[in-house]
Amino acid sequence: MRGFFAIGAERISKPMNLGALMRTGHAFGASFVFSIRAAKNIKEGHWADTSKSEDQIPFYQWDTVDEMQLPRGCQLVGIELTDDAVMLPSFRHPPQAAYILGPEKGNLSPEILARCAHVVKIPTKFCINVSLAGALVMYDRHLSMGGHTPRPIMPGGSDAPRKYVPGPDRKRS
Repeated sequence: MRGFFAIGAERISKPMNLGALMRTGHAFGASFVFSIRAAKNIKEGHWADTSKSEDQIPFYQWDTVDEMQLPRGCQLVGIELTDDAVMLPSFRHPPQAAYILGPEKGNLSPEILARCAHVVKIPTKFCINVSLAGALVMYDRHLSMGGHTPRPIMPGGSDAPRKYVPGPDRKRS
């Protein structure tokens, strides 16, 4: 897969949610994790991050939206339930993207939404946990950009013809 991505949250207040987001970002191959205006106790998030992602990928913590610096060419993608947001299953992920989620009890700020190149929503009836939302976005990116074979028409595995390989107890003499 070409490109890179990052995952982050604005005004995240629960350390365990940040830790879960860091762990999942690490698992999906995020280039970095970030937060903007995070709660003061956010450093405790490492307790939920059993993969010790801080030793593997950078974590950036910015106090203001203006401090946030993304790599050149990186598009900020807001994850938010707005009327004009693109549904996640219909969204074409940019090769270089930084996905940002809102706080546990609120929305992305107008300042962040103004900086977003895209705003995407997960097709749910109501808001879900911030770390779960991040996982769904990263999984969708992985599926859509990972070079996987198309899904089969029928339920189950691949539509590709299966090659018969005899088991040890079925070999003919």
